[in-house]
Formats: sequence, structure tokens, C-alpha cells
Amino acid sequence: MNYSRLALAVLVCWVVSMPIGFLVNDIILGSLIHANSAAFRPDADIMANMPIGFGFMLVGYLVFAATLVHLFPAGPTVREGLMAGLVVGILLDTFVMSWWWATVPVDKTLIGAMMIDYLVEYPLYGAIVALIYRPAATTRTTA
Repeated sequence: MNYSRLALAVLVCWVVSMPIGFLVNDIILGSLIHANSAAFRPDADIMANMPIGFGFMLVGYLVFAATLVHLFPAGPTVREGLMAGLVVGILLDTFVMSWWWATVPVDKTLIGAMMIDYLVEYPLYGAIVALIYRPAATTRTTA
């Protein structure tokens, strides 16, 4: 395993996710989130929790990327990265967002939009891992 390329892929996914999160949550879905603000923490509490959230995201990208390169030891292709990201998006939608719909008092439009976001965003992270990761060069010995 090429640990330096894996670390770089994780770091790039993590950094890229921040402006994407701003674009999606503050610009594209901003009016929907604002309309459902009663269901969320106050802005000051959210900002105070951001470092913890970013830390968990970093761990999540590490698990995602390490799993992807473990499944494809020769290095995932972009297609394989996209498919793995789509699987993660589907898992998030079925395991997380379905329960948000059932338990959090937010508009179904917001839940649907977030579900679509996961199906678009996570394949992007899979492609990033595939483009950056390359397996470590192996040395071949002759007997």
C-alpha cells in the first residue's frame, strides 16, 4: 500500500469537501435549511462543533479511501472510485437520511435534496481517491 498517496488522497477529499459543503449547504440548499432552522442547533452551537465534525470527516475519508484501495490493490480506476462513492451515497441515504426523514422534523424536500447530494458528492470523492492513489512500487527479486 502506498501510504503517502493514500494520505494525500484522504487530505484532498477532506479539503475539497469543505467548499463543496459550503456550496451545497449555504448556497444551493441554504433557503431549505433556513426554512427548517427550528430542527437544527443554533448557529453558534454549530460553529462551536465544527472542529469535531471536521475531525470525524477526516476519519471517514480515511476509512473510505483505505477500504477502496484495499479492495483494489492495483489502485482503483476512476470508474471503480465512482462506483464505490455511489455505494457510500446509497448507504448514507438508506442508513442515515431515511432515519432523518422518520425522526427529524424537517421538510421532505430538504431530505430529498440531501439524498441527491450524497449520490453526487460521494462518487466525486471516490474519483479523487482513484486519481491520486497509486500503489507503492514493488521490488522484484530474482533467485
